[in-house]
Amino acid sequence: MDNGCKPRYLCSMLGVKVYTWNIMITVVVLTDHSLHTAMYFFLGNLSFLEIWYTTSVIPKMLKTILTAHEAISFSACLLQFYTFGSLAVTECFLLAAMYYDRYVVICQPLHYGNLMNFRVCVQLAIGSWVGGFLSPVLTIIMVSMLPFCASNKINHFFCDLSPVIKLACGDTQKVRFPAFLISILVSFSPFLLTIISYYKIISTILKIPSAKSKQKAFPTCSSHLIVVTVFYGTLMVVYGLPTTTWYPNLSKVFSMLYTVGTPMVNPIIYSLRNKDVQNALRKLLTRNPILPLE
Repeated sequence: MDNGCKPRYLCSMLGVKVYTWNIMITVVVLTDHSLHTAMYFFLGNLSFLEIWYTTSVIPKMLKTILTAHEAISFSACLLQFYTFGSLAVTECFLLAAMYYDRYVVICQPLHYGNLMNFRVCVQLAIGSWVGGFLSPVLTIIMVSMLPFCASNKINHFFCDLSPVIKLACGDTQKVRFPAFLISILVSFSPFLLTIISYYKIISTILKIPSAKSKQKAFPTCSSHLIVVTVFYGTLMVVYGLPTTTWYPNLSKVFSMLYTVGTPMVNPIIYSLRNKDVQNALRKLLTRNPILPLE
């Protein structure tokens, strides 16, 4: 295999891994009754989202890598941006719901049955999906109304807001400023809720007298916080800071972290390291040996 093929091969294998893991987690959460709890309900939603989140970017990205110059129509470009943006916002809301669930189970265990019953979980999930798909609508409408007369080459591996706006003529501040406010609102608000939830969780864990229990809890909390910080941090850097201060290649690196890196590590951090999920996967693979083991 020559050097030119290696990046293509690695990207392809990465995409296969992301699809395989998230599909398996979605299926096992749906089929295994022992996982029909609030935590796994949200994990199943997250894995289902990651399948489409990856689909909105990776296939087109791989085709672009293979062909060097891949054409895309303006309407298809806007559709990709809307789909990806909606799923990214939905993930922000779902992560906040997941950490609220962890906050209730650790900090208010006696009220968990009332605060996180099935009806509440469904409402939080529906709210996350509906809110996610409504959030980019105004931005998409404003972008579609811009006049485009500059180059038709997008300096990015997918149709993102800044690379598309750079192709527009005239003053784009009427789009950039509202888009900036929307981005801050939909990314910082759930991030703040997540940080507050984890602050209270860690404060509660510190009060546990057993040192062994603390040692079990902190590695899980730290790994979750790392993933959340990388995801929200890269989102806020790319969409929340003025684009003129960032070189295009650096922006691509940050974009790669939340478009490919996050869907890759989320199944590992949130699901595949969990003993309940591992046992459920073993049962699923035993019943269906045709499914891939890796």
